[in-house]
This record gives sequence, C-alpha cells and structure tokens, in this order.
Amino acid sequence: SITEETVELLQPYLDMEDYNLETAKKVCGNVAGLCSWTQAMAYFYGINKEVLPLKANLALQEGRLAAAQMELNSAQNQLDEKQMELDEVQAMYDAAVKEKQALLDDAEACRRKMSNATALIEGLGGEKLRWTASSKNFQNQIINLVGNVLLATGFLSYSGPFNQEYRNLLLQLWKKEMDSSKIPYSKNLNLTGMLVDNATVGEWNLQGLPNDDLSIQNGIIVTKASRYPLLIDPQGQGKIWIKNKEKNNGLQVNS
Repeated sequence: SITEETVELLQPYLDMEDYNLETAKKVCGNVAGLCSWTQAMAYFYGINKEVLPLKANLALQEGRLAAAQMELNSAQNQLDEKQMELDEVQAMYDAAVKEKQALLDDAEACRRKMSNATALIEGLGGEKLRWTASSKNFQNQIINLVGNVLLATGFLSYSGPFNQEYRNLLLQLWKKEMDSSKIPYSKNLNLTGMLVDNATVGEWNLQGLPNDDLSIQNGIIVTKASRYPLLIDPQGQGKIWIKNKEKNNGLQVNS
C-alpha cells in the first residue's frame, strides 16, 4: 500500500540529520523501531519499484521460455521421428550396399571360374586327340591281353636256352598258331617293354649287365622265370651282374 506520494512526503524527514536509529534510541526505544521501520519501508519501495518490472519481465520471459520449450520439445520429437526414419533408411541402404558388394564379389568369382574353366578347356583341347587315341589303345590292350600274356609266358618258359635268332623264330611260330586259333594279340608287341621297365634295365646296366637286347632278355628270364636259370656265360658278364645284383642280399659264391 506504500505509494510514491507517501515516500515523497516522508523524504524530508529521512533527509534530516537526527532522523536515524542512534538518535531515536536516545529518545525512546519504540520511536527508534518506528524510525528504523520507516527508513526500511522507504528503501523497500525504491528497490521494489525497480524489481516489479523485472518480475513482470521475468514472468513474460518465463512464458516465452515455456512456449519455446514446448516448441523445442515438439521439434525434438519430430527430429527423433525423422532420425528413426533416417536410421531405417540408412539400415536399408547399408543392407543394399552389402548385398551389392556380395553380388559383385560373386560375379567376380564367377568370372574367375569361367576364365579358369576356359583356360583349362583350351589347354585340354589339345589333349583330346591323345586321350582318344590312348583310350582306343587301352581298349585294344584289354582285347589283346590274353594273347600278349600267352606270348610272354611262353617266352619266359621256353626261350631261355636259345639265341636271339631262334627266340624270334619261336615268337613267329607262336603268333601263327595264335592266328589260326583266333587268339588276339598285339601285332607290335615288345616283350622286353612288357616284362620290364626302363628304370630296372638301367639299374641292371649299372650292375654290369650289357645293354643289348639278348642280354636284357636274359636278365628278364633270370628274374621273372619260375625255374632256376642255367647261364651259359663264357665271357663272365652274367656272373659279374648276378654278383653285383645280389651283393646286398647275402649271396655266397663257391669258387
């Protein structure tokens, strides 16, 4: 209820030198309290006069703040919704990119496989003729196997005592008999190649066996025949070979 007029009317008293708490205490304690109270109310009015606009402005700004906060919350909600939509779209995009990369990798792997397959086909194309010929030759070997084995066993069983010329004559006679009996065999049969491999022949040569056809045939008869061979060896080559061949097997020689 204090007004500006009241404060103006009170101001001349407030300006007096003896209008203070110390002087009033000397007169009367109650007067001192009233003096102090009037000074305080005048001071309060001055302060309150400045504070009231600030309070009003504070209320106004608080209202604006509340409105702004509501707008902010609304905007934040919209932002959250858009962020969720963005996250979903981003996830779809990432999945699409991953799928694309997987497809590209599969395509590249397929291209590599096709390239390798093409290279392999082209590389093996030249082998087709050889494989075809080998397959045909193998079929012929199967058909002629009985006759070839028959010639080989006959050679091992009966050719030992004879020289090269008579061995060849025996083979020719056997082939004529097989032709008359219609027993198939390989026309170009190589008994040496059938009964022994080149590595074994090389090992025999290192052990002292001569490299001619007759000596190799004799080596085959010695190693493959089921009966003990009788070696007619005037030059001693067979003796040297057998000693070297059986040296590691504890061969005992009676001189």
